[in-house]
Amino acid sequence: MINRRRFLRGLFGVTVALPFLESLAPRNAAAGPGDVPPFAIFMRQANGVAQQTNDEPEMFWPRNLGAITAETMNTDSDRAISELRDYADKLLVVRGVKFAFPGNGCGHSGGGNQCLTAARVSDTPSGNASLSMGESIDNRIARELNAAGVEPLTLYAGKMAGYIDEVMSYRGPKDIRAAERNPYNAYMALFGLSDLEPEVLKRLAAQRTSVNDLVREQMKALQSRGNLSEADKQKLDLHFTSIRDLEVTMSCQLPDEGVAAMEAISGSAGANDNVEIVARMQMDIIALAMACGVTRAATLQIGDGNDSTSYLIDGVRQKSFHKISHRIDSDGSDGPPIEGAATLHHKIDRIHGQLFKYLLDRLSAYEFGEGKLLDYGVAVWLNDLADKYHSYNNVPYILAGGAAGFLKTGQYVNGGNSANNKLLNTIGAAVGCRNADGQLLDDFGDPSLERGLLDDLIA
Repeated sequence: MINRRRFLRGLFGVTVALPFLESLAPRNAAAGPGDVPPFAIFMRQANGVAQQTNDEPEMFWPRNLGAITAETMNTDSDRAISELRDYADKLLVVRGVKFAFPGNGCGHSGGGNQCLTAARVSDTPSGNASLSMGESIDNRIARELNAAGVEPLTLYAGKMAGYIDEVMSYRGPKDIRAAERNPYNAYMALFGLSDLEPEVLKRLAAQRTSVNDLVREQMKALQSRGNLSEADKQKLDLHFTSIRDLEVTMSCQLPDEGVAAMEAISGSAGANDNVEIVARMQMDIIALAMACGVTRAATLQIGDGNDSTSYLIDGVRQKSFHKISHRIDSDGSDGPPIEGAATLHHKIDRIHGQLFKYLLDRLSAYEFGEGKLLDYGVAVWLNDLADKYHSYNNVPYILAGGAAGFLKTGQYVNGGNSANNKLLNTIGAAVGCRNADGQLLDDFGDPSLERGLLDDLIA
């Protein structure tokens, strides 16, 4: 359906892709579930979650398998998953999924290598430098379903400490894709501003010019069309407001009146204290990209490979998340205990749940045909470990959105200790990927793994 997308081209060649507008669709193309191509978004948290182990209580998963409702979420208010109670009927909470292969000297790196690839971990390099031996599912989706040459959107929030940085998106064996951690750069690329001459950019920045200003005449002409429905006019208003809101948010830390508003966060995009701010900005960009059909896949990595972010909890800047996940004041195996570390880990899980909810809010702000943008795709909150022990068993995958009816939402299911290739197959199939025989994707990941999908996730 990419050929049915419309664009506004304004001053200096700036291009703004528009959401699908039912009023402007061909008469023989009635609005329906297929009008918005299904998409997949992956948000990664590090360090596992505060789930039940042999020495700690359950603080993450719902209490009971089966239907998820607002009522069950209220019962589970002490669990981190309850942060998503507003989307109970849109959720697919999947436990009982594992990574099939051992790490190679570093549990964090080995988990990151597998979380979206279901592939083996490299022999060389090893340790914290290990890499995946296969492509990631976002790459497969983009390679198969995007327009030629359009890669998945690959974003990052947080500092890069250098021990392990990007872990998510792979073009192929040992070919990891660099992630953009500066929302300003991602924004510039999305709207074609990165190709402008430096002097033009400097002048626009000095004038505090919005992308909306550069397409204002075209925008007015489109909104005044007599054949545009009120619903489509409201959709356009939301779209342009979202663009402007993103620009305003980017200027929230303007250090000097002479500095361009959108560049305010650029110099500190990787700062520890900005990780949640930047994550939300990146989610704004992802939602705009999906509303416009720019790409069919996106990833957002929060924190570096073993997330050394020091989160603000109860008004106090805590030890690094990595140390909290170890329950000791050390990045290794020995150190003094951190008081209340399990509870702190649980509260960090809740922070990630709140961030994921923000993404769902942004995707739900757009309405298309018979549903919201979220209904047409699937967003995934995932982890590259299971728990504090660096386990690869029972790794959380939290899905939201039905991928145009393909997925059975409002459920908490057990994957039966299956390797994560079957889950990734199911997501890939849900958005339209196929195997070599033209059937639903069922052979993603390492060829030694059992093929198939997780049938309990399919409507």
